[in-house]
Amino acid sequence: MTPDPLTAPPPERLTADRLPTPIGEAVLVVDEAGRLRAFDFDSHQERLARLLGRHYGALRPEPGAAPASLRAAVQAYFGGELGALGAVAWATAGTPFQRRVWAALTEIPAGETWSYARLAARVGAPKGMRAVGLANGANPVAVVVPCHRVIGADGTLTGYGGGLPRKRWLLRHEGAAFREAPGRLL
Repeated sequence: MTPDPLTAPPPERLTADRLPTPIGEAVLVVDEAGRLRAFDFDSHQERLARLLGRHYGALRPEPGAAPASLRAAVQAYFGGELGALGAVAWATAGTPFQRRVWAALTEIPAGETWSYARLAARVGAPKGMRAVGLANGANPVAVVVPCHRVIGADGTLTGYGGGLPRKRWLLRHEGAAFREAPGRLL
């Protein structure tokens, strides 16, 4: 049985692996138990380093291989098996509120989107759209914990730590409906 990602003990060791995807090289950071602790893209190394420092202090990942099952799940997702990431074991640090938001993100099915208001209501903070947005933006396990599935109340794309082109690609890959904001660059 996989431990609850919200109550897993802090890692003693982190390993970073790289995996090509259609939207850039992914960086997979795993702990000694093989749980995903961070997922980001190589083009965002500084943000990833800040996030790891915030969550794990001086602990830095060493180069190494992620578990074959994790690599296979990520490759399957990008290959069109949209449910493949549901089997990925992940764990996070973060505040209790952030972790509630991240857990709620995993309830958004591939091909669907939620507004920040809906996500805020889901975590019991119906007036906390801004706090939910900040927690969403601090998600350390992007794609696996699908923060890209949160869009504006009017159906338009909103910010994404990996960049709007990646968010757009992910939502199109999943077949989700969204609108382009007027004047927003593709």
